Amino acid sequence: MTTEATLPSTSASPTARQVWTRTRGIVLAAVLLLAAAVAIAAVRSGERHGVLDPRAADPYGSRAVAELLADRGVSTRVVTTLDEARAAAGPDTTLLVAVPDLLTHGQQDALHSATADSGGRTVLVAPGGWSVERLAPGVVADPATSLDSALSPDCALPAARRAGSADTGGIRYTVTHPGSDECYPSERLPTLVRVPAASGDGDTVVLGAPDILYNDTLDKQGNASLALQLLGSRPHLVWYLPSLSDATAADPDEQRDLFDLLPSGWLWGTLQLFFAAGLAALWRARRLGPLVPEKLPVAIRASETVEGRARLYRKAGAHDRAANALRSTTRTRLAPLVGVPVAQAHAPEALLPALSAHLHDHGDGQTLHSLLFGPPPGDDAALVSLADQLDALEREVRRS
Repeated sequence: MTTEATLPSTSASPTARQVWTRTRGIVLAAVLLLAAAVAIAAVRSGERHGVLDPRAADPYGSRAVAELLADRGVSTRVVTTLDEARAAAGPDTTLLVAVPDLLTHGQQDALHSATADSGGRTVLVAPGGWSVERLAPGVVADPATSLDSALSPDCALPAARRAGSADTGGIRYTVTHPGSDECYPSERLPTLVRVPAASGDGDTVVLGAPDILYNDTLDKQGNASLALQLLGSRPHLVWYLPSLSDATAADPDEQRDLFDLLPSGWLWGTLQLFFAAGLAALWRARRLGPLVPEKLPVAIRASETVEGRARLYRKAGAHDRAANALRSTTRTRLAPLVGVPVAQAHAPEALLPALSAHLHDHGDGQTLHSLLFGPPPGDDAALVSLADQLDALEREVRRS
């Protein structure tokens, strides 16, 4: 009774445990980054719920200023569509546009046409370069924002002089419209601008930051005084909260680029991530320099190496490579035996005549050429037969 020995597995593929050990650091970092992003998004969304909404009592809402205006006889009405905002424009109305940059260019042109000669006041809250030039011609947003929040009025506008210092630091503007009031400058550029209408008693107020309208900061500096004076000059206040669901926002002739929709902070954050990734790549990259020999921790027998490579050849079906290795090694060993330099061992015109002469009657030139330089075998059986024939040829040359 015989027992068949089971050879140990020599697979070069990493196991699941090895893969997990190598990648667990990256996976853990990705999970932590994702969890931090979700947590920050949840906190920020919770903090900013109802931002600039006169009905919201949270820190970034504007319910406090609406109630103070109501105590002074100014009614506040919230609208969310462009048609309602245009219809409400009039000489006895102050129209506040909460987020002008959400309006498309078509909406901005329509809103400016409705308010330009209405005789009322239009208040634009923190308009950027996307909207301010259309809603307030002659005013251009500066790319650099103010680093200071609380600023001094430094202008002749009565409302600003009575309010004193206020948290208007935000977007700065360059003004070319004649007769405009430029207040609360930061590095010589104003953060609050009043542009008078070309005809009538109306005007447009450009406010560089929304801080004076927030519930959380209304009682700071002269914020409450400035907000009440800017919004309480008419008996009616229409608070326009632009909405993406507004039907007038769908303009087939106008397309905004993705970068126009992203805040500038996201672009700088992405650039910082790319910079950090580059530094991490340099840190983890291999050191450049000459190869350094290293002793193996254990001695590997030649038979194991041959067996491992043979299994790889068999798994890949590389009969041509295996046959080429066998023939090349045989030619290298036969060349010194028949008086041919090793450098010419792989040249048929040098090896075959010497080999035929050495074998005398046993050497057939055509057979030897097919055996030592022929085409690769087509299957495993032909490869085994080729190995046996090469072995027999070498034994015969050594014996003769």
